[in-house]
Amino acid sequence: MILDGFAAKSITSGAQTIRAGELLGVPTETVYGLGADADNDAAIAKIFSAKGRPSDHPLIVHVLSAASVAHFAVQVPDFANQLMQAFWPGPLTLILPRRDGVAGAAAGGQNSIGLRCPSHPVAQALLKACLEPDANTQAPTHPQKPVWGIAAPSANQFGRVSPTTAAHVQSEFGAELLILDGGPCTVGIESTIIDCTRGVPVLLRPGAITREQVQAVCGQAVLQQDAQLTLDTPVPRASGTLESHYAPNAKVRLMDARALQTALDLLGADADAGTDLGGAGTDRLIATYSRANLKTRSTQVLLKRMPDNAGATAQQLFAVLREFDAQGVKLIWIETPPDSPAWDGVRDRLQRASAA
Repeated sequence: MILDGFAAKSITSGAQTIRAGELLGVPTETVYGLGADADNDAAIAKIFSAKGRPSDHPLIVHVLSAASVAHFAVQVPDFANQLMQAFWPGPLTLILPRRDGVAGAAAGGQNSIGLRCPSHPVAQALLKACLEPDANTQAPTHPQKPVWGIAAPSANQFGRVSPTTAAHVQSEFGAELLILDGGPCTVGIESTIIDCTRGVPVLLRPGAITREQVQAVCGQAVLQQDAQLTLDTPVPRASGTLESHYAPNAKVRLMDARALQTALDLLGADADAGTDLGGAGTDRLIATYSRANLKTRSTQVLLKRMPDNAGATAQQLFAVLREFDAQGVKLIWIETPPDSPAWDGVRDRLQRASAA
């Protein structure tokens, strides 16, 4: 069931669902999450089961503010506090040392935990309702315990394309799941992840907040994940960092502009343009989708011109991949994004999608 997430009664229903140990579709500015009480191991097990996700693959826990961090984490370094002040609420996840006895299942059994404070108003209202229960809705003899955080990985089957609308979530899990509709996600790709457990900031997953922005706030270099062998402590597992991830049903192939144009030229006059074939310029990021009809040896080509702005492309990316999956395409050709920091998040998602 989809509820208007901006309605107060919907927030109340959502908070009651979380407190009851059930799952909830939660909008954030990045993607929609499949949420549960981070401290309720039985509820967390339902997330892993519903997604088909390995139970040792940690979840990101969403908190109302930096004030909730102390419940989950210990020994928070100064640079992590600086990042919270600069980017929270927002699309930045920090991996921190986990407090013993807290959110063990959500952390995938690790001694670290990923925390994020989302900026979406519906997510903020839900977190507030869970942390600060309404005195009018609880019995005096059985006061409700605060829910300090909501673990909420992307609300899709494990490894597949993330959802950016409530309808996407319902298509994954059906009408029985309660979903708070917060509209289309404004960022569109998952958060940047910075590991803060090894004494220096290490980028584990790029996102809308760039490595350069993080460095400017920290006042120190942010190491890339491939530099982890120079550090004494092992890198923690984190969401969305598997080689293959974010994959549509269709096979994804990344190409430079020349290779993409050559491939289109080879299709030649036999190609039946299903949409605006004239939009196949190579001055912008282009996603090209084709489907072969083996019986007639004909090929239908559908072109989708993506914006030349990294943020706008990120916002649309997963919705576009889902749209063409819905049309049953078998092959997706995508022009490789520019090699610049602003495009790191989009490029990361496409590289992992093409590795499937």
